This record gives sequence, C-alpha cells and structure tokens, in this order.
Amino acid sequence: MSEHGGPATDTAGPLAPDGRTDTGTDPATGAFLTHRNLLFTVAYEMLGSAADAEDVLQETWLLWAGVDLGTVRDRRAYLVRITTRQALKRLRTLGRRKESYIGPWLPEPLLTAPDVAEDVELADSVSTAMLLVLETLTPTERAVFVLREVFDLPYDEIADAVGKNLPAVRQIAHRARTHVAARRPRGVVSPAEAHDALKAFQSAVETGDLQSLLDILAPDVVLLADGGGLKPAAPEPVVGAEQVARVLGRITTTATLSLQPAQVNGHPALIVRTDGGIETVMTMRIDNGLIAGLYAVRNPEKLSHMERETPVTR
Repeated sequence: MSEHGGPATDTAGPLAPDGRTDTGTDPATGAFLTHRNLLFTVAYEMLGSAADAEDVLQETWLLWAGVDLGTVRDRRAYLVRITTRQALKRLRTLGRRKESYIGPWLPEPLLTAPDVAEDVELADSVSTAMLLVLETLTPTERAVFVLREVFDLPYDEIADAVGKNLPAVRQIAHRARTHVAARRPRGVVSPAEAHDALKAFQSAVETGDLQSLLDILAPDVVLLADGGGLKPAAPEPVVGAEQVARVLGRITTTATLSLQPAQVNGHPALIVRTDGGIETVMTMRIDNGLIAGLYAVRNPEKLSHMERETPVTR
C-alpha cells in the first residue's frame, strides 16, 4: 500500500493495495485505487491519525477484495461504507488509548499540497483546529458530521454506513452540526492573512523579538504541545500571550534549530528542524489576524507523514 494515501504508479504498472506492482489491474483493484485518496481522507478526518487511517484502508481493501462486484450498484458508496465502519471500530479503540496518553493529544500532521488550501472547505475540515473540535463528538456523531458536512453524502448512504435509520441519522447530523458550530474557529481566514501571520510569527521567533511575538499572539492564545511521553513537552495547555512567548523563546536559544515554512493540513505551518531531522511541526489557528491557537506536535511517532505530501480529497 502506498505510504502516503494516494495511488502510486511506476513503469511496471500501478501498485496494488498491498504495495506490490500490479501489472493487470482487475476491476476491484481499479475501483479501490480510483477512490483511495477519498477513502484515506474519510478515515483520517474520523480518526485524526494517518497511521490508523492507513490501517483502515488495508482493512477496507481486504474486505472489498472479497465482495462480488456484480452485487454492487455504487462502488464508491460501498467503499465509503466499508471504510466508515472500520474507522468507527478503530475510533472507539483510539478513545480508550487516548485516556492513557501522556500530555495533550494532537492529530497527526500531514504535509499537504498547495492546492488543498484552494479548497477552503476541505482545508478547514482537515485543519488541526477542526480535528480537535471533532474530537469532542461521539464516534457516530463524528462519522455522520464528516460524511454529511465534508463529503456531502446523502442521508440514506450515511445511514447505511453507520448502521442507523434515516430519522436517527438526521437527528445525529443536526446535533453534531450544532455542537461543531459552537466550537469551531470563527470567521474565514484568507490564505494571504494566514501567510502574513506565519511570516510575522517566524520572524519574531527567529530573532527573539519578544514584543513582535506578543504583537502577533492573541491575549488568550493557547499552546498545546504533544510529546506523547517521548519528547519533552508542556504537560498541560499553556495559556496567555506572555506565558506562550516565554515557552517559544526557548527556540531562539537553540542554535541548531531551523524553522521551515510548509503547508500542513491545508494551512501555513512551521517545521522545526534540528540536524536535518524534524523536531516539531507547528500549526496554528488565527482569529482576527492574531494567533489564537498554537499546536506543536513533537511525538516522533506522529511525524512520519511530514517528509512527503499526502493527497487528501473530497
């Protein structure tokens, strides 16, 4: 299976879902590869973990390979249903895992192509801030919200995917939509505004200019750092501009660190490198031109999808 979510090809032919070269793609493999990026995105938005999304895709392929295609009316819908059901099972397991997680848990960051940012709704749906909002939903609410609000699936297909009747799904969708609306970032941030904020933030951190840093941070900014117990990180959220600036000031005292702008989860972000390796991936939430949320992923187990772009799509 391709490591980063997209159908891979080489001169010998397309890769089969298990990663082997497939010289004569059969209809089942062809359908899977056609919709693979979509299936990965569905699983990732439900789980917030690229590694778990890849596992779900492997499970989806194994189940799909045993299906009689003659009985399938809509292959895309059928594949989405399998993926959703496998993701729901894993989501419940992940919930138990997160209960024993050391420090704040953050979604696994993805290096994304610039064109993801051009699809505002897709970029918003895979942003760190939105994925954290989705974490506050129940597994079924999250599945229904993602399938309806992000991928615009008909209610009957969603009902089939989550194993609920149509009235129940409509009610769940309304409840999830209301819940997310009350917690999601307010206002639309233009790419230019996000770029300017990132540039000002990077300059302030690199120069150690405390006042410039305070100027770009919202007074009630929150910094979440995810080390997973494997890297040093603040065990609790850091709240307030002065407190966050003090933590960020430590970056300027480390001469071997370098900051590299990148597109992460559809938005401008910074990759902190040391000795050529990735130390931290920092994404942000911007409100009214100021940075209101900073999300620093330091857990090395969550940084494997940062060396190559991961295709996400709707």
